Amino acid sequence: MQKVVKHRLDVWKEEPQYWTHMSAIEKRVYASSVPRSLIELIKIRASQINKCAYCIDYHTAEALQIGESARRIFALSAWKESPLFTEAERSVLQLTEEIMHISVDGLSDETYESVKTHFTTSEIGDLIICISHINFLNRVGISTKTVAL
Repeated sequence: MQKVVKHRLDVWKEEPQYWTHMSAIEKRVYASSVPRSLIELIKIRASQINKCAYCIDYHTAEALQIGESARRIFALSAWKESPLFTEAERSVLQLTEEIMHISVDGLSDETYESVKTHFTTSEIGDLIICISHINFLNRVGISTKTVAL
């Protein structure tokens, strides 16, 4: 069943070049060596923090489609207390939370060093862009009241 998307303003329709550029970033992130399941977990967690219902719904469906377990998705908001996530995933989820709340304390050296033990510098760049990209899209979605019916 096709979802009907509604918004008070479709910025992508009004200015399609924005979507062209946003799509290019998305394609680059998906082409990186960061596992697709981790990318979707980042997008879901960031969207939970921003309370972007559209993106939570969209990326949860994407994660399930690529084989992510419903159990891990349900536990994502409590990842610190859950035994379901690897150390590498935990480091990235901490990175996600610190970047999403960048104005609080920035990105800590401890978190950055933890991520470095699991990922290359190129992958860390991809992770930072992924987190920043979904943060941008969440803000557009919330500002335009984008919902899927």
